Amino acid sequence: MADTVILTAAGQVGVHEGRSNGNWNNIQRYSDEVPGLEWSQGQPWCATFVSWVALRAGAASLLPCTASCTTGVGWFQDQGRFSEYPAVGAQAFYGVGGSEHTGVVERFDATFIYTVEGNTNVNGSAEGDGVYRRVRERKSARVYGYGYPKYAGGIDSADPAWPRPTPVPHPVDLEPFPGAQWFHTAPHSPIITAMGRRLVAEGVAVYTQGPGPQWTDTDRRSYAAFQVKIGYRGTDADGWPGPVSWAQLRVPKG
Repeated sequence: MADTVILTAAGQVGVHEGRSNGNWNNIQRYSDEVPGLEWSQGQPWCATFVSWVALRAGAASLLPCTASCTTGVGWFQDQGRFSEYPAVGAQAFYGVGGSEHTGVVERFDATFIYTVEGNTNVNGSAEGDGVYRRVRERKSARVYGYGYPKYAGGIDSADPAWPRPTPVPHPVDLEPFPGAQWFHTAPHSPIITAMGRRLVAEGVAVYTQGPGPQWTDTDRRSYAAFQVKIGYRGTDADGWPGPVSWAQLRVPKG
């Protein structure tokens, strides 16, 4: 699940907020797409971005749904899941009491943390404008700490007091994502049949017969219904598989 959270966050790198009168305006997609946070539109949105990532990755119960960094820190602390050490897939908090900024940790080493953050920039300005990858020093006074989502199998942490993660066994081998372009070639493959069976199991299929090995518009419409089920909205629910939704569908190997 940590991998899905990270992949979802990284997939937004390069997305920017809107502009008005020549200035960035904090108008972005994430507030409107997180139920309960619509009110935060036009305000600083780093925490809202993490909430959106959690929702889209199927991890909404594992991270706080809030537009407030302070609330996010308290949410993890109340669960006893806050640490001064980084972890893969953790939520990083910055500033006084962790109240000023937040993002998702992709990885870390002995010196740096590597994150994906919303409402930030890489030009040194105090005004954030989009989603970027950032590299920050672990010992920086600006880094307040990290919230640890309760991922199945644990979390890969630098905290010497934190339990080591354990592998989560899968009852079946899963089909790796074949690539977005592959689906545009109208493939004929057992992978399509396996995908269709999973869509049927999810209760979103619109097949009148099948599913079968040939990719068709019915597969695309069924997949679009699955995307809506897991939180995609608007043009994001276009029926074309992507790596994040594919990971959540869990298509077994034939």
